[in-house]
Amino acid sequence: MTIRPYQETDQTALLDVWYRAAMIAHHFLPADHFVQERAAIAAQYLPVAETWVYERQGKVVGFISLLEQTVGGFFVDPDMQGKGVGRSLMNHAVQLRGKLDVEVFEQNAIGRRFYRRYGFVPVGQSRHDETGLTLIQMELIENDAMAE
Repeated sequence: MTIRPYQETDQTALLDVWYRAAMIAHHFLPADHFVQERAAIAAQYLPVAETWVYERQGKVVGFISLLEQTVGGFFVDPDMQGKGVGRSLMNHAVQLRGKLDVEVFEQNAIGRRFYRRYGFVPVGQSRHDETGLTLIQMELIENDAMAE
């Protein structure tokens, strides 16, 4: 098990992890959103984000993308959820940045639960421009969860 920097050769595997996890966590979004978002991740987000992948037995099973202090993308393959992959990736991001922030859909119970357990606290909300759905802004200021 390794956390390493994203490489362009990881793109297909990363997008597969994103899609499988997003279909579960973002089940409330319309199907066409996933098609548009997949293209945007590849063309717009990955080139500007600092992305780290979690690799297990040569396979990408999770990733975290950082835009300075902001968690811009964070997904773990559904088959690997609950096995420490997400916590390891978040621990890595905390070691790199310290204080972090993230936006998560209000309806994304899986994501909100992970962030809350990790120590993120809600600090505000906004509307997602494309869907009109509520986004919860969360911040991690000090983290005792890394020690768990």
